[in-house]
Amino acid sequence: MAVDDLLEQHVTPRTPLQPYAVSRTADASRRLVVVSNRMMPSDQGKSDSGGLAIAIRAALQQHGGVWFGWSGAVREQPSAIPRVSEDGVLTSATLDLSRRDYEEYYIGFANRVLWPLFHYRTALVEFSRQNLAGYLRVNQRFAQALAAMLSPEDIVWIHDYHLIPLAYELRRLDQTQPIGFFLHTPFPAADLLRVLPNHRELVRMLCSYDLVGFQTALDLHAFRDYLVRWAGAHDLGGGAFRAFGRLVRAQVFPIGVDVDAVMTQAAAAADGRHVRRLRQSLGERALMIGVDRLDYSKGLVARFQAFSRLLETYPETHGRVAFLQIAPPSRSDVPEYRDIRKSLEAAAGHINGRYAEFDWTPLRYLNKSFNHRILMGFMRASRIALVTPFRDGMNLVAKEYVAAQHPDDPGVLVLSCFAGAAQELDQAVLVNPYDVEGMAQAILQSLNMPLGERKERWTAMMRVLQRNDLTAWRESFVRALSAPRADADVRPV
Repeated sequence: MAVDDLLEQHVTPRTPLQPYAVSRTADASRRLVVVSNRMMPSDQGKSDSGGLAIAIRAALQQHGGVWFGWSGAVREQPSAIPRVSEDGVLTSATLDLSRRDYEEYYIGFANRVLWPLFHYRTALVEFSRQNLAGYLRVNQRFAQALAAMLSPEDIVWIHDYHLIPLAYELRRLDQTQPIGFFLHTPFPAADLLRVLPNHRELVRMLCSYDLVGFQTALDLHAFRDYLVRWAGAHDLGGGAFRAFGRLVRAQVFPIGVDVDAVMTQAAAAADGRHVRRLRQSLGERALMIGVDRLDYSKGLVARFQAFSRLLETYPETHGRVAFLQIAPPSRSDVPEYRDIRKSLEAAAGHINGRYAEFDWTPLRYLNKSFNHRILMGFMRASRIALVTPFRDGMNLVAKEYVAAQHPDDPGVLVLSCFAGAAQELDQAVLVNPYDVEGMAQAILQSLNMPLGERKERWTAMMRVLQRNDLTAWRESFVRALSAPRADADVRPV
């Protein structure tokens, strides 16, 4: 069966359902409905909740609305009707996946095709038509359940690569609301995207949205390049394109953090039990920290190699710095993630076996999660943060680290030039994560950086964070999505 045939055969007509009675905020003229694959767990302070989950919950708790997505549960049979719960002004609606859905939609296509492809790791892409069919099937099921909850005046904001086909499916169900999409990952260059056998169909579905948001201008440029060169689109100017018979707008909306909340958490945690224990264990040594999901895109093996090269090349750093890497496991059902964990454990053992002394452990490698407030305290106590992904859409850890610093004695952010955050935080010490020796030199530079320079860099980055914070990101996207549409034809073609 051809790939595009799947698009025509996976939809089963359904009788339209009546909207559920769900809460609205009294002062909201239009309800915001947010859809994401990942939902915040009940222990919502955990670091592994992810930047997307934290951002969504903060947005909806402030203004009210609905958050729709996968519950995280895998059952014998998928659920067709959402489980709805109320939490103040926030309504949560979740669906369970079947084991087949989980294997094909989540593991097989989202995380073994789209994730590596969007992060420029084509060698890890494992495409199959069966997994593509599962990806389309789950998006169809999400659309059918979500359509029953929507009212015509709602604004729908869909997030990330798991749900690219969702607007296409909603349009097939005669949903005419403004529907926007925000991609948290990078968007690959046009020629790279063409590695995907169904690249044209995927982009056609993406053009079912009224507004597509990207993290950086580079991502927007890659999208435009694909539309013009491979989809025959007309660039109308101002971020508007005529593509696949529809008008789609595309803009850059760099996601931010809640700067005030991070500053407050970091200051409060600085005197807490966990940070006191950490400081006592360090003595007079400088702390260098990394906080990442255990993922091959984060460049963790190269980061460990850079730290080893620092100790090998600059013996004067021995006993002077301790590196704390926190890397909670994720997607353990994906073989590549199990492999990266083994590689890091071996690298950590090699570094400590070669360089440790009886009173100094150079590398502390932790495969566990921490409460977000405790993490902010750890960041505040750190002289250096290493944020060195091979490719990242934005990376909120970089922004949180800057916001967590003490204004009188801020630390230094060492940041990959391939992280989206590097487009804004150009006063960080920027590095190429493929250059191990260059990263080692950047660490040494950061260790020796005088207080005056650290303050200057931090002040400049804080201005950017405060201007482009979480509220500005949310409000700018919703405002753009709410703008009048020039194209009344919202059905898929």
